[in-house]
Amino acid sequence: MRVVSLVPSLTEAIARSAPGALVGATDWCTHPADLDVIRVGGTKNPKLDRITALAPDLVIANEEENREPDLAALREAGLEVLVTEVRDVPQAFRELARVVEACGVVRPRWLDEAEESWSALAPPARRRTAVVPIWRRPWMVLGRDTFAGDVLSRLGVDHVYADHEDRYPRVPLEELRAAAPDLVVLPDEPYRFTPEDGPEAFPGLPCALVSGRHLTWYGPSLAEAPGALGEALRAARR
Repeated sequence: MRVVSLVPSLTEAIARSAPGALVGATDWCTHPADLDVIRVGGTKNPKLDRITALAPDLVIANEEENREPDLAALREAGLEVLVTEVRDVPQAFRELARVVEACGVVRPRWLDEAEESWSALAPPARRRTAVVPIWRRPWMVLGRDTFAGDVLSRLGVDHVYADHEDRYPRVPLEELRAAAPDLVVLPDEPYRFTPEDGPEAFPGLPCALVSGRHLTWYGPSLAEAPGALGEALRAARR
């Protein structure tokens, strides 16, 4: 089986589950750190000629991360493309199982461990509200129907724009401040918020700096995500 992955979190899942199957991945596929495969461009601008030249048996994609015209072009070139859709934690586990099965391997232990870590979560003792920026210049936040929003909800954090008509709305900074959330959640991707870049925009509000891989990736990192995110959220209220 020869596989090209156009989704960073699924690249990690495939590398962990089917060693040797990956022959290509995007420039943004950073895990595992020692991944040694042909790079095929970005998630939004893959080099289609490079992908077809690899003659993969399967291309793994995602309906949010990858553009339909690119996927259609790969299909027209005769390649099989598996497109995932992940909007919440249970769907992530279903799609991960589908991906590893398509790669021709048995269900990996890490996937069971990840499911167990989420099913073992105790109900939150209290719920808090948050705004969750994912970009600045302009400011963009989590909106409706997102995987990261569901992750936070299961950890007791309800983000303010969960009912917005857009999935990733642009919201002026003044409006974000006026929403008066209990805290601000600042991931380090896709925009790399840091202690020096982000919290200063929300004076007087607790800010939780969290790992974007734990918040937005669906793969082996799901096993440690509840603990890592929970600790970062707790630290923001100390």
